[in-house]
Amino acid sequence: MRLIVGITGATGTVFGVRTLQLLKDAGAESHLVLSKWGARTLLHETPYTVDYVKSLAAHSYSEADQGAPISSGSFVTDGMIIAPCSVRTLAAIAHGHGDNLVHRAADVILKERRKLVLMVREAPLSDIHLENMLKLSRMGVVITPPAPAFYTNPQTIDDLVNQIVMRALDPFGLHLEVAERWAGLRSDG
Repeated sequence: MRLIVGITGATGTVFGVRTLQLLKDAGAESHLVLSKWGARTLLHETPYTVDYVKSLAAHSYSEADQGAPISSGSFVTDGMIIAPCSVRTLAAIAHGHGDNLVHRAADVILKERRKLVLMVREAPLSDIHLENMLKLSRMGVVITPPAPAFYTNPQTIDDLVNQIVMRALDPFGLHLEVAERWAGLRSDG
């Protein structure tokens, strides 16, 4: 499996890091684009360094590198996940603005009809955000806000992160069992 991973400047960079960790553990080939604001947010929110995050990916590119392989549809991938996805990135993708490599790579994924998963991180959502999500959803994009599942009875933040990332990778056919899945209601007896 070959996936592009974008990490943008919304809060929740841990979701992108965990995505890269799980892809590496699964033997997938990941291609990372860490935006300038994604890197800044990473340093603010996590103990991870930019070098560590880049080391998780098979390949890493600058957001300004429009000549990267992932900027062309002839470079075959299984899709792209942006975790987290800022609403600026959401808007750029929805309106075809390819002014950086995250946006351009997502545009390529759309034009090639490959799988695109956006872990949109914003609250509350405005009409503009919702319209952009609806527009992309109608094009086949999977919109996956990082909403925690409490039916798993999570004990740690890692439990929540694992479940959210596991579900975000499911659309690619990569079903990693790193968290509990719904197994039906528990009996009272």
